[in-house]
Amino acid sequence: MEKEEYAIVLDYLPYGYPLEKTMFAVVQAIGKNNFTLLQIVPRKGVSFEIKEEVYIGEGKRDKVQYIQGRLPREKLTETAKAELAEYISAAVEKDSEKYVEFFNKAQAINTRLHQFELLPGFGKKHTHALIDARDEKPFKSFEDIRERVHNIPEPRKAVEKRIAEELTEIKRINLFIN
Repeated sequence: MEKEEYAIVLDYLPYGYPLEKTMFAVVQAIGKNNFTLLQIVPRKGVSFEIKEEVYIGEGKRDKVQYIQGRLPREKLTETAKAELAEYISAAVEKDSEKYVEFFNKAQAINTRLHQFELLPGFGKKHTHALIDARDEKPFKSFEDIRERVHNIPEPRKAVEKRIAEELTEIKRINLFIN
């Protein structure tokens, strides 16, 4: 997996985590390309805005001292969780072809479970309906999926929820996050 070049600020804690003894500033961020949750230590005297894009790649970084590492899911602040949901929604909207392609290419994981069934709200009936519809012709958009497959949960929202779950909960199988 390639390294992230840019990250989006989800939350800025100028005095660090409230219940920890170390009192250094920390930024909770998400990598733009791979949805990597990161803890970033800012340079002295620098502040951050939520939703700000910051350079975290190799070489000179204006605002970032160093990347402390991956952000443990249990440390996500409520602000960061809200921003994360908003960011995921925008990312799925921007890259919708990629996620629609998932519906065209999703496979069975084993004899009892299909990738579709890992999407929130999707069961065996939805899976069969999706497979039948895509066998007729590939899906072109989320709207196309909704129109051709009746009584399924909103596909875009299901993808967004699944990405959020993969980032904030431990999942045995990830569909979208490495």
